[in-house]
Amino acid sequence: MNRLRVNSGRVLRVTLAWLGTRALMLWLLTHDTAPLLGGGAVSGEARRLYFDWSGVLAHGSFPVHDTLWQYPPGAGAVLLAPRMLPWPAYFPAFVMLTLAADALVTAALTRAGRRAGRSLRGAALWTCGLPLLLQLPLARYDVQATALAVLSLLALGRSTRACGVLGALGALVKVWPALVLLGTPPGAATRRAWGWATAASVTAFGVLAVRFDHPLSFLREQGGRGVQIESLGGTALNLARHAGWPGRARYRYGATELVGPHVAAVADVCLALTVVAFALLVLWRVRARHWTEATPFDAALSGVLLFTVTSRVISPQYMVWLLGLAAVCLTSRHTSQRPVAALVLAATALSTLVFPMNYGEVMAGTWTGCLLMVARNGILAVAAVLSLVRLWRSAEPRKKTVRTTEPRPGSDRLPERALSLS
Repeated sequence: MNRLRVNSGRVLRVTLAWLGTRALMLWLLTHDTAPLLGGGAVSGEARRLYFDWSGVLAHGSFPVHDTLWQYPPGAGAVLLAPRMLPWPAYFPAFVMLTLAADALVTAALTRAGRRAGRSLRGAALWTCGLPLLLQLPLARYDVQATALAVLSLLALGRSTRACGVLGALGALVKVWPALVLLGTPPGAATRRAWGWATAASVTAFGVLAVRFDHPLSFLREQGGRGVQIESLGGTALNLARHAGWPGRARYRYGATELVGPHVAAVADVCLALTVVAFALLVLWRVRARHWTEATPFDAALSGVLLFTVTSRVISPQYMVWLLGLAAVCLTSRHTSQRPVAALVLAATALSTLVFPMNYGEVMAGTWTGCLLMVARNGILAVAAVLSLVRLWRSAEPRKKTVRTTEPRPGSDRLPERALSLS
């Protein structure tokens, strides 16, 4: 009874915190034009770009001739949904649906945290961590993609079918949720989850391909992207500007990228590091022998962290993904990723200092902008390495020690040593 009262009190605190912080985020969104909040740049993408794309989608085609369209076909359904609501204008409807997805994530984390042996720390991290990005999460569709990934992971313990289907739908919306299936337990669970994911992705893609023209148009534009100014490669190039590198920042493909000598080589290095990260994750999967309820959660966070830090693009909304996955990890008392979650929180706070608060400094390549990016990306790099190391160690076989007593006097039984069993 006492435990039930304690949990009820914690749930109430999470609920009140969610209501308070989301009210603050909405207030910030209404004051989005303030210079410190980005001068309208944060909400401008949803107000104009998403709205324009939804108009093209409403006529049965993906924005095939728009170089800014770089998203998989499932994103079209998310961006079209606000237009389908009967009464608000597009942007208020988009914000409403984003808040609904946010509330769903909070409720799912809270429900998972109330189970025996689980923790409400995950719900608390998501509730209090997302507002560190100010109004940004309400003006991007990353919360919706994160919701599918979180629900997929939390469904694994009860239904591998639901886990696979939700992971596949998330991947159709923004690709990275496919990594939530990385750590499914070996054997029948993996076969069912991956099988259902394959079936769901093929079916959903088939429906979208019938409903909309040019469903694969995003591949051409995605391949043309360069080195974004907020990536690790972009940070290195920005620092090189102080050593005489003649490159400059330019808006291309929906992001501020660096152009100039050697940028292509930096992009190739980023791609090579991504391949190495993928190889390490595959090697972990092959060698892992010890699974707990937290292993799928930890593997998802580690995988997304590695792909994030080696990417040519690390936009601030990527932190929404990492917060969601870190929150799932913290629902389990067996997770190996607690220190990683703390680093993700720190990187999230620094991301806000970068964008929108000091983005002009970053684009200009000043020392202030460079130091902010070194701090943010340095923390993310440390988090990625630490996450993989802790994931690897947690999956090693546990050694059990069996101790026996010495034989009684007069016994012909030989003394036994402690046995180490793998």
